[in-house]
Amino acid sequence: MSRAILRFSRVSPTKARLVAREVQGMNAELALASLEFMPNKAAAIISKVIASAVANGDYEPEEVVITSCRVDKASFMKRWRPRARGTASRILKPTSHIFVEVAPANNNDGKDA
Repeated sequence: MSRAILRFSRVSPTKARLVAREVQGMNAELALASLEFMPNKAAAIISKVIASAVANGDYEPEEVVITSCRVDKASFMKRWRPRARGTASRILKPTSHIFVEVAPANNNDGKDA
């Protein structure tokens, strides 16, 4: 089992979780292929983290399964926008932590040896 962590990624955790749920439990090669054609910003970021997790374990993408793909909330980048009568309103730009774990697939295809 190997893992990769991307911290303080500049993508909303709510939007990233939609992509993370799609690839959880998939073969890594199939997940990377499907993420390539997703239009989301989070899809490109998560595919890089999956590729990193595969490389961290010295595996090939067709050999492993994504056991866990988790997105946690990180801190907000705080920005200010000028408003009427000399006041300001706050803009919160969310960031997220992305965790991916991969493990070797069980390749006996339902046959016990």
